[in-house]
Formats: sequence, C-alpha cells, structure tokens
Amino acid sequence: MTDTQNQGPQGQTHFGFKTVREEEKASLVREVFDSVATKYDLMNDLMSAGIHRLWKASFLDWLRPRPDQALLDVGGGTGDIAFGWKKRGGGPALVCDINKEMLAVGRDRSFNRNLTGDLGWVCGNAECLPVADRSVDRYTIAFCLRNVTHWDRAIAEAYRVLKPGGRFMCLEFSKVVVPGLREFYDMYSFNVLPKVGGMVTGNAEAYQYLVESIRKFPPQEEMAEMVRAAGFERVEVRNLSGGIAAIHSGWRL
Repeated sequence: MTDTQNQGPQGQTHFGFKTVREEEKASLVREVFDSVATKYDLMNDLMSAGIHRLWKASFLDWLRPRPDQALLDVGGGTGDIAFGWKKRGGGPALVCDINKEMLAVGRDRSFNRNLTGDLGWVCGNAECLPVADRSVDRYTIAFCLRNVTHWDRAIAEAYRVLKPGGRFMCLEFSKVVVPGLREFYDMYSFNVLPKVGGMVTGNAEAYQYLVESIRKFPPQEEMAEMVRAAGFERVEVRNLSGGIAAIHSGWRL
C-alpha cells in the first residue's frame, strides 16, 4: 500500500512522524483529543488567529444546508459544523466522534446555544460508522480525516452511508501552494504551535503530533483521487489561505 493510504510497512501506520502498529493509532488519537478537549476550541482560535472560523464558514457556504436534508458530521465532537448547519437552516444532524470527552464538550455547548433539537451525538469510529446504509443526505468531516488510521476506509464509509444524490465534504489541512508562505507556515507550525499548546493545555506533545499529522496528510490532488476511488463523482477541491487548508467535495450519484 502507498503512504497515501496512511500505511507504512504491513500492519503499521504513522502517528505523526512516529511509526506505530495499526491497532494502536485509534487509542493514541483518542488520548490526544481527550487530553485537550476542554481547551480545544480556544486553541483553534489561538493557533489560527481565528481564521478557522472563516474556513468553516466557507465550508458551510459551499455545503448549502437545507431543512429537508439530514447531516452526518464525523469527527465533529465540539459541534462547530453541526451548529453552523442548524443555524443556516439545515435539517436533522448527527455528530459522530471517537472521543467521548470531545462529545461531552459539544453537548454542553449545544445546551448553551439552545441547539438541542434534531441534533444527536454518538461515539463511533469513522472507519466503521454506527449509521445505516444510504441514510444521510450530507456527510461532513472537518479536521478529522488525517487522524483516522485508514483514510480510504473512512471515505468508503462516507459513500456507504450517503443516499444516492448525497454529498461528501471534507475540510482538512493541506499542502501550501503559495511560495514563501510554506516556509513561514513550517516555522510557525513546528516552533510556535507546540509551545502555545503546552502553555494553554499542558500537553505540548499533543500539538506536536497535530503539526506532524498535517505534514503526513496527502496533498490536494492525491486526496481528490482517493475520493474518486471511493466512487464519488463531480469531485472538486477549493484551497483556503493559499492551501493551508482545503475543501474537498464529491457526490454519490
């Protein structure tokens, strides 16, 4: 298998820049996010100077929520995408996340925002979703796919749960395409983010992993090919902030 499929030698994968056994990765990722759950949203604001909010707004603009559509948001534990979906008039939404601590934060936030109606929360793995075949209209995954052990399996699961005519959308860090920005971004990522993460959450190692996981994720063209290989059509990519992040869209026709 290729590195695009998140594989190293047989039976191994990467956790950031480390090589680990495939069966270890999910629990390692769970530990990372459990440890930072209560400060996760604050750290997103600090790390991106709030730009992640603009990225998510662009993501939702392209998603175009409608009241007659049901959403499955995978890896969306603290609720940003689901909340945006509901506020923009979307139909029922289910948030699925492997991290119970992140889901607890999201549920608390939903009560604080009076967004509990038609909004559900379930603990589950992106590679084996606790969702029926052809049961949702829209599948979203934001800043989560790179943490999954087998990216191709997660995308195949998205295809399985979507109805014909359903849409897959992924928001993820990607490859910077602007000369000069890449060098600054690397310096900031490796030298600043883990230190800030350590000061705010007490876990610098978690943010070192997050920085490394971004570098291991495939660039835009390779990710788009994985989406096509899963069976999706009309696959498109939109870069955000010079490719620091990218939105991938595909349709199950």
